Amino acid sequence: MPALLSHVRVLDLSRVLAGPWASQLLADLGADVVKVERPGEGDDTRAWGPPFLKDLQGVETRQGGYFMAANRGKKSVTLELSAPEAQEIVRRLAAESDVVIENFKVGTLKRFGLDYESLSALNPRLVYCSVTGFGQTGPRKLEPAYDFLIQAIGGLMSVTGASDAEGGSPTKVGVPIVDLVTGVYATVGILAALNAREITGRGEHVDVAMLDVQVGLLCNQAMNHLIGGKLPGRTGNAHPNIQPQQVFQASDSAFVVVVGNDGQFAGLCKAIGRTELASDPRFVTNGVRVTHKPELTSMLVEAFARESRAVWLKRLTSSNVPCGPINTIPEVFADEQVKHREMLRELSHPTAGKVPQVGCPLRFGGEQSTSDRAPPELGADTEAVLASIGVSPEQLQALRASGIV
Repeated sequence: MPALLSHVRVLDLSRVLAGPWASQLLADLGADVVKVERPGEGDDTRAWGPPFLKDLQGVETRQGGYFMAANRGKKSVTLELSAPEAQEIVRRLAAESDVVIENFKVGTLKRFGLDYESLSALNPRLVYCSVTGFGQTGPRKLEPAYDFLIQAIGGLMSVTGASDAEGGSPTKVGVPIVDLVTGVYATVGILAALNAREITGRGEHVDVAMLDVQVGLLCNQAMNHLIGGKLPGRTGNAHPNIQPQQVFQASDSAFVVVVGNDGQFAGLCKAIGRTELASDPRFVTNGVRVTHKPELTSMLVEAFARESRAVWLKRLTSSNVPCGPINTIPEVFADEQVKHREMLRELSHPTAGKVPQVGCPLRFGGEQSTSDRAPPELGADTEAVLASIGVSPEQLQALRASGIV
């Protein structure tokens, strides 16, 4: 793997998902990431199971699946941050780091002398990224937040799910999408600040709020309202601006059709044996297809019910119409394209032997940027990392005895 960020040191004070997702992405790009966790407990997500990773004897470890998803490529150090001795260690680590990532409640790290102002005084080149639910400013800055809550507050659930007429209700996305995209935005901000540092010689405080990210994710639905003045609602699997794009039922199972332009619509009409629909005034352009969606959908539902999914996927694909099955998770990893792109990896693990990992989507020079270091066991690197900043074995023993590491 081309270690593009091998020159970058990251001190990760974050836990749960958004912050760790950012630091894992940086690790996949080659950065040296040190993750600080609570002694005896670690990141909250270590306990978020079952499932838990099993060792070679089949015994459950203390590493939950959630933790395993977001902590590849990191070293684990345990520190009790409320202790002055641990705070001093963090300051020493930050002095030698390029990036600090944290997601503490606003004001907490300031009390510990570990906020941006304090650490940048020691290391003016430090890029310090704060990831919170509502940001560093504003009336809700002190409130805790989780992905589900932000999906609700940020409007995502209002446009997700079947309509009231179809018996639906506001629905969250099936993965913690706001956490994940917040992690990606945090990474973008960190990389931009590192780049700017090459010009200015100084770091930055990157402020990333989950609610800001979710508002940004409203994208076309926001513009539908801001430009069109119409309140977007839930439309199930049907696209509000492009037709036909939705789930259809074949004679045996469901599949997805995604028509993105008029040429693809003509191909669809050919595939179902209704070429005349491509020149029908009600359907000739996307705009009129959206207006006449009920009539078009009714015709397509009737047509697709006549044959199996396999038949339709073959016909539609041969007509250059984007389409596909609705895969389960095992079916995703059995897909030939996914296998070819090596999106399922196995990494060596000290207690489990091997641990599965979903690969990083980024490739450079044809090679996938996925760290070959498995998610760490709690505190596995404490001795080595602390020794690198001058903590002697005797000092480490005293810190362990007092519960600080």
